[in-house]
Amino acid sequence: MIPARYAPILFGLILSGLMSSMVSGIATLRAAGLGEGVFLLWMGAWMTSWAIAFPAVLLVAPLTRRLVDRLVRQG
Repeated sequence: MIPARYAPILFGLILSGLMSSMVSGIATLRAAGLGEGVFLLWMGAWMTSWAIAFPAVLLVAPLTRRLVDRLVRQG
């Protein structure tokens, strides 16, 4: 198993992978349509977007947690 100290990184990896696959899949289908070669286009778009999304999630997640904590405490 993976040590618990890596949980935030693993969470970011999985979250960014799932979200970037969905968004890039929808964008690819809208741009190229459902035809031959669309899967390879999607995979290329996904890998590029995941490479950007993963570090972005790691950087933004702590800020988002603090913002949510502030919003919840005020409510």
